Amino acid sequence: QVQLVESGGGLVQSGGSLRLSCAASGFTFSTYRMCWYRQSPGTERELVATITSDGGSTNYADSVKSRFTISRDNAKNTETLQMNSLKPEDTAVYYCRAVFTNYDYWGQGTQVTVSS
Repeated sequence: QVQLVESGGGLVQSGGSLRLSCAASGFTFSTYRMCWYRQSPGTERELVATITSDGGSTNYADSVKSRFTISRDNAKNTETLQMNSLKPEDTAVYYCRAVFTNYDYWGQGTQVTVSS
């Protein structure tokens, strides 16, 4: 059974940091490109960051560049998103996603709330 379970969300003050984790199981994690998305009420789901299957390449949305860092540990089947210098506009539900050819899995999301 495929599972992606996010954790690490919560309430933080503006300027603070959070570290999100995504624990994967039920598929060959090391072959999948991994992504973080976010969605706030009334908006479309937005791509935040991606990382290739071997971790060798990453990409970020302009809005989070230099503040967020995506990483993965293929030995532990986990993906992380280190979020620094958080802003109120970063408030959203954050989702991890695993993609490989026509296989596409999503987690249930974790809430991040940044207070001003």
